[in-house]
Amino acid sequence: MDKALLIQLGGSVVAVALLVAFAGWLGVARATPPLDPAAAKALLDIEFPDHQPQATWIAADGAGVIARDGDLALVLYKRGDGYVARDLPWSAVAALKPAAGRLTVRVSDARPTFAVNDDVWPPKELA
Repeated sequence: MDKALLIQLGGSVVAVALLVAFAGWLGVARATPPLDPAAAKALLDIEFPDHQPQATWIAADGAGVIARDGDLALVLYKRGDGYVARDLPWSAVAALKPAAGRLTVRVSDARPTFAVNDDVWPPKELA
C-alpha cells in the first residue's frame, strides 16, 4: 500500500466515525415504545382506514398487533424504529401454532414473531 491510499483510508475512517458520533449526539436512533391499546388503535386507524376491526390483540411484549376484521387479519409488527402493516386471511393466522411462547406469522416479505402468553392461540378476544 502506498502512502496516498493509507491517507485516504484513514480519512474515510475518521469521517465515518464523526458521522456516527454526530447521529448519536442528535438522537437520530430512537427506541420504539411498546404498543398499548391507544397506540395500537391509532396505528390501525392510520394503516387500515377502510377497516373497522372487531377485536384486537397486542403481543405480550408490545412489539406487534393482530386485529380481526371479519375474514381478514390486520397485522402490525415492529421493524426498525417503526411498525409495518400487512393484511392476511384470518384462516391463515388462526391456524398458526405458537412454539416456546412465540407465534411466527409468514407475510409476503418477512416473518414477524409475536410473544404469546401461555402458548394459547388464538386468544379468546380474537376467536
